[in-house]
Amino acid sequence: MNDRAGRRRARRLAIGTAVVLALAGMNGPWLYRFSTEKYHQYKINKPEYKAANGKWEIIDFPEEYRQNTIHAALLRTGKVLLVAGSGNNQDNFDAKRFDTRIWDPVKGTIKKVPTPADLFCTGHTQLANGNLLIAGGTKRYEKLKGDVTKAGGLMIVHNENPDKPITLPAGTKFTGKQNGKTFVSKDPVLVPRAKKVFDKATGRFLRNDPGLGRIYVEAQKRGKKHETGTQDNYRVHGLKGADAKNTYGIAQKLALDKKDFQGIRDAFEFDPVAEKYIKVDPMKEARWYPTLTTLSDGKILSVSGLDDIGQLVPGKNEIFDPKTKKWTYTDKVRQFPTYPALFLMQNGKVFYSGSNAGYGPDDVGREPGVWDVDTNKFTKIPGLSDPTLMETSGTVLLPPAQDEKYMVVGGGGVGESEESSEKTRIVDLKKADPRFVDGPSLDKGTRYPNASVLPDDSVLISGGSEDYRGRGDSNVFEARLYDTEKNELKRVADPLVGRNYHSGSILLPDGRVMFFGSDSLYADKANTKPGKFEQRIEIYTPPYLYGEGDRPSLSGGPQTIERGGTGTFTSSDAAKVKNVRLIRPSAATHVTDVDQRSIALDFKASGDELTVTVPKNRNLVQAGWYMIFVTDADGTPSKAQWVKVP
Repeated sequence: MNDRAGRRRARRLAIGTAVVLALAGMNGPWLYRFSTEKYHQYKINKPEYKAANGKWEIIDFPEEYRQNTIHAALLRTGKVLLVAGSGNNQDNFDAKRFDTRIWDPVKGTIKKVPTPADLFCTGHTQLANGNLLIAGGTKRYEKLKGDVTKAGGLMIVHNENPDKPITLPAGTKFTGKQNGKTFVSKDPVLVPRAKKVFDKATGRFLRNDPGLGRIYVEAQKRGKKHETGTQDNYRVHGLKGADAKNTYGIAQKLALDKKDFQGIRDAFEFDPVAEKYIKVDPMKEARWYPTLTTLSDGKILSVSGLDDIGQLVPGKNEIFDPKTKKWTYTDKVRQFPTYPALFLMQNGKVFYSGSNAGYGPDDVGREPGVWDVDTNKFTKIPGLSDPTLMETSGTVLLPPAQDEKYMVVGGGGVGESEESSEKTRIVDLKKADPRFVDGPSLDKGTRYPNASVLPDDSVLISGGSEDYRGRGDSNVFEARLYDTEKNELKRVADPLVGRNYHSGSILLPDGRVMFFGSDSLYADKANTKPGKFEQRIEIYTPPYLYGEGDRPSLSGGPQTIERGGTGTFTSSDAAKVKNVRLIRPSAATHVTDVDQRSIALDFKASGDELTVTVPKNRNLVQAGWYMIFVTDADGTPSKAQWVKVP
């Protein structure tokens, strides 16, 4: 460098320094924030930081493909189904704009799919044939007190005729015998015939127990004067003779109170190859916020939800047969809050963790336990900490699934409570007398935590909010990896996007985790600005993908492996494989993902071949499509191979 060039460079440096000093003098906080953010970006992108903490990135879809994603499921094609329905947007509901997208995380493509009904707040689960069963959704949005213009509510229709049922059409009028006020039904209702009751010892006829039908009714006219204050019997218009005598209505207060969401009976299978919805037989009950859980025989149990009049389904559960595509009621009644976390156990019974996502009385069906669906026996499990803060908690079957240990994460008070729990609780169902014990605590009370099982047997726990729906700017921008062997939580890189109500996470076949949704009630600490639905998709790449070596290879192999059978795959790293995991793809919504489970497979390595064995227990390995991952001694996973277990 000559002297002139050196003087020019020195002069530029001096000017630059002067400008920086001037800016610092005029706007010190701005410069500090700029420098701090720049350093933060530098720090989190350093290889050693990513190798210890992982990395987050936002996948921002083109505007025409964005939607308010409420539900997501990984399909056997490796693509992700993103379902919005009306997306918690009444304008969309009124206009019948119902949305679904399919996203290919490998190619980065996204496609719109025609959506046949409002699948907002539906239930879903993976089927043995690789389709996704979807049941329930929205018939009517809630109406808050003040927006309700016509008094209305639940009418219980009684039929005392033991010889025949009776059907009342939509528009049937009911007039109170004491109050004289008339209400009109919104839908048809089938009222079953009365049941004859006999004395078991003598066989003598005792009485007829009337058949009961539930229907939502509204006053004929607007205004407070059409409300009722007490229970009354109602005459049914349009009936004659014996029908008029045997059929009547009974209703409690019919008022201008808040009216809850109403559910639908519609059910569909989503075909991941044809990429379309296929209508199947509707459920017996309309359901909004139901849980679908696979049972021991491969049939699907549908539980809870709000019905077509906005009432909690009164414990009437039903089962879908994938062969006949039909629904039937279970023999016994058992009530749960909406979106209960129900998992099939290795003995064929169903574990209820106590986690749920909302509606239902605070003193019915909330205690955790083991449920024998066939006999309806329910055995409570003690030891749960913060037992009144289980709403909006998350539950995950810890890996490997053979251990039958479950973790319950966070949670909050019933309804719009400000309370939240920082607890994690763990229960070992293999013990003779299982009880919950506390695991490591989170830093903050957390409602709506997302939890995803990873191929290295860790669990990623991220997001949530301290208050109801992120109220008071309370989103938790923290993520942790739970070490199942050490029973420890390790703080990792912070997510970029807040996630609370209507959010979820899905493990992808490449070992990364996708996050979707979030529906904050407000957008500021003072709770004055309405929140905006979070449409961005975020991807977390765990530390195991930032190691120095290459990830293990895995290819070939059979497409189908029987339970108790073996399958041989090709891997140039076969000798280095430490673990093989069979992971069921997720179907997540409302902090509820009862599908995901990671099953340990026995294996043998020989040269470039890896032979795996699938366990025999059909309750452990439910029929369907799975991802097979292999991991090395460092916990680095391969990309997944898909395999079907018939």
